[in-house]
Amino acid sequence: MSRQRKKKGRPVSGWLIFDKPKGMGSTEAVSKIKWLFKAEKAGHAGTLDPLASGMLPIALGEATKTVPYVMDGAKIYRFTVTWGAERTTDDMEGEITVTSEQRPDEASIKAILARYTGVIQQIPPKFSAIKIAGERAYDLARGGEEVEIPAREVEIDRLELIGQPDASTAIFEVECGKGTYVRSLARDMGRDLGCYGHISDLRRIEVAPFDEQDFVTLEELEAAHPPAPAEGEEGEDRSYEAIEARFSVMDAFLIDTGAALESLPQVALSDDQAHRIRMGNPVILRGRDAPVEADEACVTSKGKLLAIGFIEQGQFKPKRVFTA
Repeated sequence: MSRQRKKKGRPVSGWLIFDKPKGMGSTEAVSKIKWLFKAEKAGHAGTLDPLASGMLPIALGEATKTVPYVMDGAKIYRFTVTWGAERTTDDMEGEITVTSEQRPDEASIKAILARYTGVIQQIPPKFSAIKIAGERAYDLARGGEEVEIPAREVEIDRLELIGQPDASTAIFEVECGKGTYVRSLARDMGRDLGCYGHISDLRRIEVAPFDEQDFVTLEELEAAHPPAPAEGEEGEDRSYEAIEARFSVMDAFLIDTGAALESLPQVALSDDQAHRIRMGNPVILRGRDAPVEADEACVTSKGKLLAIGFIEQGQFKPKRVFTA
């Protein structure tokens, strides 16, 4: 009989709203945060390109079960477009493919913004993670193949011009749904304006339900990280309580797992009801304001997220139960 392998790391859970610096990939960021927190498990909600900075929500432990709800949240980006050249990657990294001496004025830019709001058709960049016949588009593009990506539907709630530092650059802010490529916006606006364009700076400032006030920087985390105990240090307390105490300053940066589910109906349960849910059983919701039907809902116990499920005829039926 094989023995179950012991999990490595701390059973810490919660959301870390990481202010990802430029030059760091999303996978690299998750690995770094997982190491800093000595967490058993970690994942992220929404990839951010290495050339982009800003909000990368990282889930630790039980919070990884709520990643899809944050992935679906509205996002806000602030980005700079440089006019006069289109590039293979639609950002600063690619080679220039076409240029123009024309530069748009404020009125011309504002006149086309309505074309990019609402539900629109958008063709993702050739250098993107979209799969074409089972392969990533960027792998095909890097291999020299001509990549034809079909247009797809995306939703853009708001697109605003917020500044023009000079004739060749314009700063925008966009609020959009899942799957929107800001690089495609820059490319398409440049084509519409007849001047071509590409992203020269991109920063994500919000992923609902989180905002800029939740940001935590790498510098803050590294400053709070407890020093490793000296090898063979005498009298070192390796108990669970002592380890958790060492990480208490870092753990204070975490947001409760349940914060990711603000869009769902939430119902507080009694101790007896909570016990039944932990056993995987449904419970009848009582109270005048208790919902009767809901495709998705969550329940809490003593202020902590307990389970995600659905409500049918006044009965909550759990689908995912949380242990922390």
